[in-house]
Amino acid sequence: MEKMEVIPVVLLIQIFSVAEGQVNPAVCRYPLGMTGRQIPDEDITASSQWSDSTAAKYGRLDLEEGDGAWCPELPVDPEDLTEFLQIDLRVLHFITLVGTQGRHAGGHGNEFAQMFKINYSRDGTRWISWRNRHGSQVLEGNVNPYDIVLKDLEPPIIGRFLRFIPVTDHSMNVCLRVELYGCVWLDGLVSYNAPAGQQFLLADGQVINLNDTIYDGAVGYSMTEGLGQLTDGVSGLDDFTLIHEYHMWPGYDYVGWNNESFPNGHVEIIFEFDKIRNFTTMKVHCNNMFSKGVKIFKEVQCFFRSEANEWETSSILSVLILDDANPSARYVTVQLHNHMARAIKCQYYFADSWMMFSEITFQSDAAMYNNSLSPPRPPNFPSYDPTLKIDRSHTRLLIGCLVAIIFILVAIIFIILWRQLWQKMLEKATRQMLDEDLTVSLSITSDFNTYNTNQRHESVSASEPESNSTYDRIFPLGLDCKEVMAQATVEEETGAAAGKLLPLPTNADGVPHYAEADIVNLQGVTGGNTYSVPAITLDLLSSKEVTVEEFPRKNLTFKEKLGEGQFGEVHLCEAQGVEDFLDKCLVLETSIGQPTLVAVKMLRADANKNARNDFLKEIKIMSRLKDPNIIRLLAVCITEDPLCMITEYMENGDLNQFLSRQQIDTEQLIIYSDLRYMAAQIASGMRYLSSLNFVHRDLATRNCLVGRNSTIKIADFGMSRNLYSGDYYRIQGRAVLPIRWMSWESILMGKFTTASDVWAFGVTLWEMLTFCQQQPYSEMSDEQVIENTGEFFRDKGKQVYLPQPVICPDTVYKLMLSCWKREARDRPSFHEIYQLLQPESFSRDLSWCMCDQLQN
Repeated sequence: MEKMEVIPVVLLIQIFSVAEGQVNPAVCRYPLGMTGRQIPDEDITASSQWSDSTAAKYGRLDLEEGDGAWCPELPVDPEDLTEFLQIDLRVLHFITLVGTQGRHAGGHGNEFAQMFKINYSRDGTRWISWRNRHGSQVLEGNVNPYDIVLKDLEPPIIGRFLRFIPVTDHSMNVCLRVELYGCVWLDGLVSYNAPAGQQFLLADGQVINLNDTIYDGAVGYSMTEGLGQLTDGVSGLDDFTLIHEYHMWPGYDYVGWNNESFPNGHVEIIFEFDKIRNFTTMKVHCNNMFSKGVKIFKEVQCFFRSEANEWETSSILSVLILDDANPSARYVTVQLHNHMARAIKCQYYFADSWMMFSEITFQSDAAMYNNSLSPPRPPNFPSYDPTLKIDRSHTRLLIGCLVAIIFILVAIIFIILWRQLWQKMLEKATRQMLDEDLTVSLSITSDFNTYNTNQRHESVSASEPESNSTYDRIFPLGLDCKEVMAQATVEEETGAAAGKLLPLPTNADGVPHYAEADIVNLQGVTGGNTYSVPAITLDLLSSKEVTVEEFPRKNLTFKEKLGEGQFGEVHLCEAQGVEDFLDKCLVLETSIGQPTLVAVKMLRADANKNARNDFLKEIKIMSRLKDPNIIRLLAVCITEDPLCMITEYMENGDLNQFLSRQQIDTEQLIIYSDLRYMAAQIASGMRYLSSLNFVHRDLATRNCLVGRNSTIKIADFGMSRNLYSGDYYRIQGRAVLPIRWMSWESILMGKFTTASDVWAFGVTLWEMLTFCQQQPYSEMSDEQVIENTGEFFRDKGKQVYLPQPVICPDTVYKLMLSCWKREARDRPSFHEIYQLLQPESFSRDLSWCMCDQLQN
């Protein structure tokens, strides 16, 4: 009789929590060491070389050593695919991006690869040809010997060895310099064997293919010895017929099976790993669209195998508590209880007609055994090489050291808990003061301190040295910067002691040029921190009654989840009869006889008191915002839980996705007048917010919604959407900041003002004129972006600006540069920007730009 360990309940990760796999392709883009020399010369080899000075070791991107690059011995022919440059990464890596360059050699070289292929291997024996999601193997290379070309790998590669194979359309000399970008593959998974995915037939006759399209092993009735969509880092959507990837078919993100094909009632998947590991958990991302007969598995039984061919008799059986009320896809965490194994066989039991997975990840540590098959650890590379055997002759000494370490850890834990207790007491006192009196003096204190009613915000605080040290660790500030911050702190204390109120600087319109005020965060509950508002304004507005009505929940029909945050979600819904609840002057975009599309922000029923207070304060503020270019609050549902606010939703979605789908057509100038019109609307909406001393803090194309006739309205859904998780940088697991859109003073000093919103507008305008085809500073890592802000502070001419887009005239680029001036007071106001974006000044420049493009 087999020994079975039964786990009665698996803790199901709720839809509101942020559960991710081992790797996120959006942030796993670090250079792996060709340029930085973490990859040693002996790990770079080639099929041949033209001379010793063009050997494989000289194939490092952006370096000019030897004769400038790796060059094969003979010219490459179209039919010759035998020449290659090979890189050994020593351990498995998740590779998302590659860079190539030709041989320039200071002007003496002119060889490059017009195209190339990539072969990869996880063990050095079985080689696989990389293909994109449409099956093509060839990537476009270089057009000159000096420019660097970066190519995203979609799907990413999981491998240890990579070969770059030059491809030509005629016989020619080629040379290559390369770099790889990605991160270490912590799973250690080298293959999974599973039944082939099947087809799902919808009621309307549409066929949904749920096969593993990018699987790189053998595919027949079953899939063997490969990896694919279950390890590509992309989690499927709630509706399995919708997809993350453009131009792919419905169901692409999921691998699915029907229970009629499995008489034993389960799907069996075998996972093979690179070495013996100590497994703690397995995470499975499952679809749960039970309206179509799709559910999470009801139980799973896992078996383990070490080096032997036989599976161990002991196993783990985990039974789930299924959620029949929530149709959202989610991660399910299965506890593996530190089982040691090199292979795992899991049997997932059907709970309904269909079962669909999009990601499976494992958390583990390398087992404590010597393993001669494990590669040596390269310098500066994290790995999980097995620990050497313990020398038992020093057992007593070891025990003594462990006891001492335990006492030290206990002392540290006690200090941490004591410190957290005092912090909570201080936060509670601060919260009480804010609740009692929301009218706070406008002073320099705001440059360093912002408050949230349920938690301290991520900005740098002058009163918290550890907060400053967060930035110091990422980018150490020079003495001149620290002196400025210290001086500001002294002025703050002096002003407070004297009881001074420092007025806001104003522009010619009498509107504050930028708001230096203590900030109360709004809309942080459901994922964003948009529309931060000075406390004095909050006090003014909250004294008025809410001007929106209660809306009947039964008239809301769920369509799609747009995003989620710490305490709630944002849903796309259809609202029946919402027109009866609107101001007479507000007309929504809807077809006659059709329900109105709205966005519904929903607070979790179990949210804490502070989150509920924030949500209600946000309703009060949003109800007073009435501008044609700001998303309007239409109605609320607050008589019972969950609390909801209903806002406008534009039929064309967000501006980032809208523009990224457009094709640049030099024969259609209408698109450029539309861009001007859109930019002017954003400036107009921000002009309205700044007139109320509101600070948005997350202005970007992802937070602008597009309606009919190129109508734009500013919103705040970006931070809560997984689609844009790569646009936000997490500091020490706490603060989540859109650093690529933030001004230098916001990053280094935690100072958020209307002037910092102007900076973000410049970046947003740059996004629009590049049709959102790339992320701002896409060639920089997050750490390099933060370093660049230090250059803006020092202002020594070393700061890097976003480049002028191809279709952008000089006058418009000068407007962007003015938004990025070092001194906040030198940046234009939104009123001035709006005037500059009027047709007589903007469309003429774009027409000139296009004429110049056509002539060239």
